[in-house]
Amino acid sequence: MSDALSLSFSPLLPWPWLLILGALSLGVTALCLLRQVRGSLPRTLFALLLLIALANPSLIAEQREGLPNVVLMILDETPSQQVAPRPDQLQEAEAYLQAQFDTLPNLEVRTLRLESDLGQDNDGTRLAPALRRALGEVPQGQLAGVFLVSDGRIHDVDAVQGLLGEEAPLQVLLTGQRGEGDRRITITQAPAYSLVDQEQKITLRVDDLSGDEAGQTAAMPPGGQALVHLRQAGMPPRSFLVPLGKESDVSFTLDRRGRSILEIEVDPGPDELSLINNRAAVEVQGVRERLRVLLVSGEPHAGERAWRNLLKSDPSIDLVHFTILRPPEKQDGTPIRELSLIAFPTRELFEVKLKEFDLIIFDRYQRRGVLPQLYLANVAQYVEEGGALLEAVGPAFATPLSLYRTPLGAVLPGEPSGRILQQRFTPRLTATGLRHPVTTGLPGVASAQEVPTWGDWLRQIDLDSRRGEVVMSGIEQKPLLILDRVGSGRVAQLASDHIWLWARGYDGGGPQRELTRRIAHWLMKEPELEEEDLRAKIEGATLSIERRSLTVAARRIQVVAPDGTETSLVIEPDEKGAMQVELPVSQPGLYRVNDGALQVLATAGPLNPLEYRDLRRDQRTLAPLIAATGGRETTLDQADWPNVRMVSPGRDRSGRDWLGIVDRAAFRVTGIDRTPLLPGLLLLLLSISALAWAWQREGR
Repeated sequence: MSDALSLSFSPLLPWPWLLILGALSLGVTALCLLRQVRGSLPRTLFALLLLIALANPSLIAEQREGLPNVVLMILDETPSQQVAPRPDQLQEAEAYLQAQFDTLPNLEVRTLRLESDLGQDNDGTRLAPALRRALGEVPQGQLAGVFLVSDGRIHDVDAVQGLLGEEAPLQVLLTGQRGEGDRRITITQAPAYSLVDQEQKITLRVDDLSGDEAGQTAAMPPGGQALVHLRQAGMPPRSFLVPLGKESDVSFTLDRRGRSILEIEVDPGPDELSLINNRAAVEVQGVRERLRVLLVSGEPHAGERAWRNLLKSDPSIDLVHFTILRPPEKQDGTPIRELSLIAFPTRELFEVKLKEFDLIIFDRYQRRGVLPQLYLANVAQYVEEGGALLEAVGPAFATPLSLYRTPLGAVLPGEPSGRILQQRFTPRLTATGLRHPVTTGLPGVASAQEVPTWGDWLRQIDLDSRRGEVVMSGIEQKPLLILDRVGSGRVAQLASDHIWLWARGYDGGGPQRELTRRIAHWLMKEPELEEEDLRAKIEGATLSIERRSLTVAARRIQVVAPDGTETSLVIEPDEKGAMQVELPVSQPGLYRVNDGALQVLATAGPLNPLEYRDLRRDQRTLAPLIAATGGRETTLDQADWPNVRMVSPGRDRSGRDWLGIVDRAAFRVTGIDRTPLLPGLLLLLLSISALAWAWQREGR
């Protein structure tokens, strides 16, 4: 507690009137003195007493309580500060500063920790938002200094300068070591979209960064080469030699639609602070051109239009549809020139342009001499080399006219037994079908034990499954829908021609459109319908991992963080084969998730964080701000650290071996005592005395 005295006036008249009265009194007094009128001095004393009384002076005594000086200690714990030995330096600097602060009186220390936000944009270390919040909690006039322990990589210095001003010094304790060098890879140009199966290029640059005592950020002159590795899901890694210090192009090709993350890594350089910026990632959306589908109907039937309407409703599909209306064996004497039929372009479709189709559908097709065995062999080869085939069988499949009796039988998973089953039945999912992405989650079915709420079909062709996955069954639990992989391609076989009943709403209908869409997309290798699939995504600070499989078995998942830290965990499947687990994450960058068979990538924050672009300590960025506030920059790799002392306002705020804190001498008023200088009785006595003196002088 301390007291302070001050003089205060509470005039009984407005100040302008007092000034006028004072001026008149002064004029009259001056005139009397010039003419040497008797009693001038007592009259002047009386006028002065009257003016003082009207001004009503008081003596103010303030009771003050001293307030502490506030120091902000900011600790940079962003990812660039995790490079050794910076975490140890940060911890030691915090302890050292706290010990120095404890020796100073009337000081309050507030600690602020800068941490990375995984959801932030690619804008690096942002000091201004955190500093703005901290300064908003410091009362005006109490900020005595700001101490920042960092590697100097602050990316919003201009905004910070506007916040600090010149009231308090910025003292920076710089982590890191002298002469740091590092190798980094930078993506300078990359496509956001790419057509599937078309080559694209990524432009990158590899630099070996040098270090010196001045903290330069330039790269070494170009020269030499580095080995770069490109990894993308589902494909073996590829390696390239690229020149150092120059932009280079690396090619890639997407094999699937949807989101793909490509990881690019460069081998370690001669000097490495961390390998975390030796990796970069590119996210590319794979898109397909218009899909080309060939639909061959063996003969007109009620379900033919259902297939055609389904495929034509998708604007991304180019449909080529042929129906065999007049087979070669049909002879009725009609002259050829009078037939209005289009000849089936067998050679053009099944030899010249076969590989241009993304999907081939045989709908109730049978051997009738239209397609030679050679062309059917071409279709089988097309499938083995990566093509897609869907066969919706009809009654002819159970006869000697079956496609199974052709070279195409080598790729068909179901062998006909010769039986045609004619009765009402409800299609059901098998145990495998409950887990397979083509059939799992179809509306109207919950489990293999429950009968789906679907309409009935009336005919099924008896098949013996030789290979593949039976996902739907029908009469006598016979295979109804079989999905199989053949070579690099895929085959789906539907053992009935009555799926169109669902489209017509017969007996309540069923999910015909959704099922056929999924079958077609699975055949064309859409990633969301892969039966063996590993997915990972990061939302906020949580890594969500999903493993889908047809086998019901626990899986061991390994997660590799951006800094190389490995985490292993086991996930258990549910009855539908789905396995999910969540893991907290704290570092921005690229996470690798694998289970031994599959590997995927997930990103936290931006793909290529600005925080990792240059990991060397920076002695230049903060220098103007330090100079403007009168502070000093201290490197923590030196032997002797400066001490901290209190300085008066207007004095130097730092020296060769010391860092200053400004004593702001802030206070809070706790009470006020007001004492009038001229009490009423005293004023009355003085006035009477002045008038008596004036009467005495004038009476002589």
